Amino acid sequence: MKEIYGPIVDIRRRVYAEVARIAFGDYDMSELEDSSYRIVPGEVGRDRGDIFRERAIAEEMVRLAMGMDIRQIGEYKKVTDGFDQVDIDTNAYKKPLINVIKFACEACPTKSYFVTNNCRKCIAHPCINVCPVNAISMGKDSTIIDKDKCIRCGRCHEACPYNAIVMYDRPCAAVCGVKAIGSDDFDRADIDQDKCVACGRCIATCPFGAISDKTQIFQLIKAIKSGKRIYGAIAPSYIGQFGPKAKPMQILEGIKQLGFKDVIEVALGADITTLHEAKEYLERVPDKIPFMGTSCCYSWSLMIKKNFPEIYEQVSDSGSPMRYTANYIKKIDPEAVVVFIGPCTSKKLEALDTKVKSDVDFVVTFEEVMGMLAAKDIDVSSIEVEKEEEESSALGRGYPIAGGVAQSVKVTAEILDPEKEINIQGANSLDECIKMLKIAKAGKLNGYLLEGMACPGGCIAGVGTIAALGKVKRSVEKYMKEAQFKTPLENTKIESEKTKIIEEK
Repeated sequence: MKEIYGPIVDIRRRVYAEVARIAFGDYDMSELEDSSYRIVPGEVGRDRGDIFRERAIAEEMVRLAMGMDIRQIGEYKKVTDGFDQVDIDTNAYKKPLINVIKFACEACPTKSYFVTNNCRKCIAHPCINVCPVNAISMGKDSTIIDKDKCIRCGRCHEACPYNAIVMYDRPCAAVCGVKAIGSDDFDRADIDQDKCVACGRCIATCPFGAISDKTQIFQLIKAIKSGKRIYGAIAPSYIGQFGPKAKPMQILEGIKQLGFKDVIEVALGADITTLHEAKEYLERVPDKIPFMGTSCCYSWSLMIKKNFPEIYEQVSDSGSPMRYTANYIKKIDPEAVVVFIGPCTSKKLEALDTKVKSDVDFVVTFEEVMGMLAAKDIDVSSIEVEKEEEESSALGRGYPIAGGVAQSVKVTAEILDPEKEINIQGANSLDECIKMLKIAKAGKLNGYLLEGMACPGGCIAGVGTIAALGKVKRSVEKYMKEAQFKTPLENTKIESEKTKIIEEK
């Protein structure tokens, strides 16, 4: 998504801003009924050539943004149907979180090979020679691939000296590392929820914006307006997400202006996670388990649980930074309502886990918060703030960059046990994670600390992020260099947690 998917980002932001406007304004259901006319104004469709279809899609996006289930095309239901179930000031999430809006899906063709007009009809015809099922023949103007015979092995594509044979695939299916996306009876994308691990890569990749996730914007704003003590726990990948001129403290202050009592950086929780995982690694590897996987990306952990259950016990037992930050906040204020503000849909699913459910009350993404800021006309870059306060170490701030988690644990563990030398290996994207785990299962990564991230580049590329990967990475790296504390062991903010973790047997 990001800059190159501008029109998709724009429609999503307008939907989120509209839902936030309705919630902040205490409007009744009638506002929901004509919201699509404000999101898609005018008489002529801008992107699909059919304004009625565009409004129907906008209505479905609004329903998901309100936390409601998607409607079936063949059944009549008002856009407000089910509103009474989500008109609450607490968590309204119910699975499935990620849904295909069927009438937005263009039924893209699945993986296939196609002969372009770059074919020269060469007399060597290596494409024909290498095909194991005789699916390729010479036609009048070029070679022809028989789609019924083709097994999509790709040998013809590799053999062609002119690069005349190209492979194309449905973008959402191609990016799904757990192969959770298939087709329905009308060849539209369909998600197998039993396989899905809520990484959200399909949402970020669909060029038609046909896949979307549920949000808690409406319920969160109701909680704010009800007078609850709302605390934000913002993931370290927030640096650089809200515009190049927005400084960290301006972003935090802007969120406070939405009605939050305070906002704590989850990099603090990352420091606690680092201490736990470093201690755990030193105690378990290799005496109790041959290698250990990090625990921070919930999609990575869930993928292992579903696809590699035999090695699931080798994923760290430590909590994620989100969980530890929520614990930290609720120690400060037992009445706190904790809102995790992060980069992905994966955390929405994690917050439904029984281990986390009691600590994290809401999960929203940067993209959704931007919609809330837009609804309130808050420009974070223009906010005047006081001096920044240190909450985390450089290593904690580096968690969202691919490799950052494992590096943090390695450095900290080697300080705790100077005689220990730790090997690390990482993979980002579920496809690469699966390859790494297969190698680990074969015994070739014994003694290693393995980091898995569902998103290429790490959390800074999550579906709920706003800015381009390269820009955010540079901003995070700069923020790391500015940190007063270099490792979690230096962080005075977590002194009691640090002592407890290091001294416990």
